[in-house]
Amino acid sequence: MAVCIFTASDAPEEEMLLDQGPFKPQSALADMEFAPMSSYRGPGNQDERSNKELPIILWWSGGLFPHFPGDTERIDCATSSCLATSNRKVQLYKRTSSIIFYGTDFRAYEAPLPRLRHQTWALFHEESPMNNYLLSHGPGIRMFNYTATFRRESDYPLTLQWLPSLSYLLEPTVVSLKEKNHLRLKGLAPVLYMQSHCDVPSDRDRYVRELMKYIQVDSYGKCLNNKALPAHLEDTSTATGEEASFMRFVGRYKFHLALENGRCADYMTEKLWRPLHQGCVPVYRGSPVVADWMPNNHSVIIIDDFVSPKALADFLKFLDGNDDEYAKYLEFKNIRSITNARLLEALEAREWGVNDMSKPNYLNGFECYVCDRENARLAAEQANRKAPRTNPPPKPKMATNAHMGCPLPSPGYGEVQDLPADDEWLQMWPQDYWQSLDQAEGLESLIRANESNPALLWKHIQRIAVSRARGDNDTSSVWFMSSLLHNFVLGALLQKTPASHR
Repeated sequence: MAVCIFTASDAPEEEMLLDQGPFKPQSALADMEFAPMSSYRGPGNQDERSNKELPIILWWSGGLFPHFPGDTERIDCATSSCLATSNRKVQLYKRTSSIIFYGTDFRAYEAPLPRLRHQTWALFHEESPMNNYLLSHGPGIRMFNYTATFRRESDYPLTLQWLPSLSYLLEPTVVSLKEKNHLRLKGLAPVLYMQSHCDVPSDRDRYVRELMKYIQVDSYGKCLNNKALPAHLEDTSTATGEEASFMRFVGRYKFHLALENGRCADYMTEKLWRPLHQGCVPVYRGSPVVADWMPNNHSVIIIDDFVSPKALADFLKFLDGNDDEYAKYLEFKNIRSITNARLLEALEAREWGVNDMSKPNYLNGFECYVCDRENARLAAEQANRKAPRTNPPPKPKMATNAHMGCPLPSPGYGEVQDLPADDEWLQMWPQDYWQSLDQAEGLESLIRANESNPALLWKHIQRIAVSRARGDNDTSSVWFMSSLLHNFVLGALLQKTPASHR
């Protein structure tokens, strides 16, 4: 069931204002400072409305507000204009047509309630699925109308956010194969592992620990550490800034263990792209469809292609001793060997840039995406009110599991049923995943009940749990659907997660 549909009214604007004193239009915006415009006005934008006439886009996560100085700014986008603000005083204002949430910060017990019928919700979440598993469940993700996530199916995909450009892949190898072989003879391991975030849903350390039994791995960082970093590289900024000294240090290794902290389709980070940039071979686990985005079909070693860590180790040893076979994994450094049309087309087509001042960053880009679609929706609603027989209402829109939909975490090595009951990973991540579903369902229940106090979340979660234990059928969503749609029908009904799936 979508809890994200919007309605329109024929009443004059002053009658549509919520009776909330401080949320009236001018008192909410009159004292806001309008920052200098940073415009990406497109050739199709002929919007000459004053600021007081524009729809408002509210950034609920104020720390992510992509404008400065001030907390409010007019944005001129491809086809229309809006006011963007981080001032929560406008939450209940009729002109506030959409609220943008940052997924990492989105908490069911802090959601802006009541959920207003005329407002859409937009989700920006480029980070790891582990940051908020609420968004990986149907009841959580379908609260949103617009999404910008790492999934290619999202409305504004950020799949290649960690790949600045094609030229980043084509940079010459940092350390030659000849020098790597020389370092191997001097005792350098063939495989690098560098992680300091150890307790993660992907349980990567469990796999690497087993792999270490069969092949030499130099492990820096805090996880499975067996090597000390040189003092001048202990500052993590040398890695995040890709300083030359750091890049050369890690570039000495033939293989980089590139295991993401979460396993989800299209979730790919610098752990994957940086080794490719350096001319090292990533040994990868994370996105199960990573091959869809690789330069060619011979540039990454996928852990899940091997039946065991020992089988993987045997293959790495084979490549380590066979220069011709190893070199095939670096052929993509010649642009003629990049054969993946999907990758090339996605890099060419994306409208946002990474360290590219000629394009908006993806925060501004998504903000404008929401602005243009909200203006189109509002225009369609107005046309429908004037001539309902000839102008249909705008079609309802909601996100689906394909916009995030990350699976239940599984052990990095072995079967979950074989883990001891006191295993730290087992006690943490599967429970977090299912507790996130409880919170998603609880928030959905709060919205159905038109509650204004998010602190009632736990009461609603408890009621749902009792109802599920009794085997009750939940029909309240049908009633809520009818009241929320008001004057048009949504084409999707709530499908509750059966208890057997929990």
